[in-house]
Amino acid sequence: MAGTLYVVGTPIGNLKDITYRAVETLSSVDVIACEDTRVSLKLLSYYNVKKPLISYYKQKEREGSEKIISLLSDGKNVALITDAGMPCVSDPGAILVSECRRAGLKVEIVPGASAVVSAVALSGITSRGFTFLGFLPEKRKDKEELVKDFKFSSEPVVFYVSPHEINDDAKFLYESFGERQVFVVHELTKMFESVEEQNLSSFSIPSPKGEYVLIVMPSAGGNALNDLSIADHVRHYMQSGMTKKDAIKRTASDRNVDKNTVYSEVLDL
Repeated sequence: MAGTLYVVGTPIGNLKDITYRAVETLSSVDVIACEDTRVSLKLLSYYNVKKPLISYYKQKEREGSEKIISLLSDGKNVALITDAGMPCVSDPGAILVSECRRAGLKVEIVPGASAVVSAVALSGITSRGFTFLGFLPEKRKDKEELVKDFKFSSEPVVFYVSPHEINDDAKFLYESFGERQVFVVHELTKMFESVEEQNLSSFSIPSPKGEYVLIVMPSAGGNALNDLSIADHVRHYMQSGMTKKDAIKRTASDRNVDKNTVYSEVLDL
């Protein structure tokens, strides 16, 4: 009988932020797959969990997935953990879960802490939802491709940011989004946990250390598309796949104006 893959959430800072079920699962499986065995050993030692460990990290996800699937096929139960938080969410794991499902192997979730959810809750923002984009890519072209569809979002956009990138990433976001209020969430669940409000135009973290969550708020005017000209507003919707007719209708609704007012501005589109 094939084994089960357990996708286990781990603490994002404070080692006590782990569920009873997670500790029980880690104590009962045959093998634990870790993003970095050195980091995971601190957690496992704290809870006196002594199990064989194997590495499973982003640069070797496919090779690691093959090894874990082989273990599962041989009847071994395997727990997947990352350095902090939930596997598969801006961390390794999605390829393995997908391959397991394709192979008909059982996958169970053992939920735990999530930095993005914790940061949004701690910031106190009032919104029906938010968009999470994880870490920005290294290359500017890839960054631009990632954020282009969210420049005019009416919801907060959330990013994970490393300390050596935070000031440069904030500068890029200012160039892409324009002036925005941002919440800078730092050291979640640790002794120096903090939330700071800044503006992108003057953003500065003098001596960044540790991991950050940046919450970029929508345009102060509400719908950021309304900051565009009417023609650019319509063009934005057309570029997203709308017909000209539907784009005009949507723009008129956004701006609370008559459709004919919009139409007269876009005769040449």
